[in-house]
Amino acid sequence: MKKIKGDTVCWGVLGVGNVCEVKSAPAMKIIPNSRLVAVMRRSEEKVKDYAQRHNVPKWFTSAEELVNDPEVNAIYIATPPNAHLELTKLAAKAGKPVYVEKPMARTYAECKEMIAICEEAGVPLYVAYYRRALPHFLKIKELMESGAIGEVRTVHINLKQVLKPDVVVHLENNWRINPEIAGGGYFFDLASHQLDLLDFFFGPIISASGIASNQAEAYAAEDIVVGSFEFKNDVLGTGNWCFTTSKSAEIDEVRIYGSKGLIRFETFGKGEFTLESDFEAPIHFQVELPKHIQQPLITEIIRDLLGTSESPSTGITAARTNWVMDRLVEGREGRF
Repeated sequence: MKKIKGDTVCWGVLGVGNVCEVKSAPAMKIIPNSRLVAVMRRSEEKVKDYAQRHNVPKWFTSAEELVNDPEVNAIYIATPPNAHLELTKLAAKAGKPVYVEKPMARTYAECKEMIAICEEAGVPLYVAYYRRALPHFLKIKELMESGAIGEVRTVHINLKQVLKPDVVVHLENNWRINPEIAGGGYFFDLASHQLDLLDFFFGPIISASGIASNQAEAYAAEDIVVGSFEFKNDVLGTGNWCFTTSKSAEIDEVRIYGSKGLIRFETFGKGEFTLESDFEAPIHFQVELPKHIQQPLITEIIRDLLGTSESPSTGITAARTNWVMDRLVEGREGRF
């Protein structure tokens, strides 16, 4: 069933910042049955510059004006998380589908409100967890489902980064480490991708608990989180995230252990991973990633809106990731 009128998704973008330069919005111009017709940013100078550089016909400094433009039939919210709830309300009130950046919101409570708003308005809600549509992650899922590593037993996330020099220098301009805007620090920005990807692989995490701290005290948000979690299918997992480590300790690795082998990969690296099994030499896989990294997911969302497919990332799936992050950071155990 189609979810928009007509045969073309005509996008309006709220908040054309860095993510819209290459990762997302340009793809909306080149995917079949898709057009980028309007962009919005509060700074007239910046939004006009974006529209001119990307050949977008309309630009606005008011979210209300863009959302209510009759030519726009789908809204992409590319702002920081603190604006997601209110802008979702605005788009849903206008009866227009919503595609929102990740993390979906600052808290699970905000996510639930966004879902309820869209359900009441009868509009679909999607979230930009684009790794669900990238080819190497689809291949990993395929291999696990085919039994390449046997029965999956455990999964372990290990992400360590140095304290970025620009964090302290430009602290007031870095919304990603301002909990009032982002919900938390780099954990919310980066671990959300990892936890959502595991949800895609294994289904919902049904219990989680963790410990978070601000060890370096370079900014207000947590800078280290450790935790454990349980998936609905009895797979168990752990995560260890630190954003103030030494250069020599930097790592981005997820390991998935099965009864007959393991798969390891970087979440934020190239389109590659390694399969190791009990029966043959390790196999290294590598695929070319698209220039516009969100293009595969946006393609699926467009197909969903036109009634020919279903998007792998929705408000329902994305909210589960916020639920897990809340449990890990707040340190209290819970069951979903």
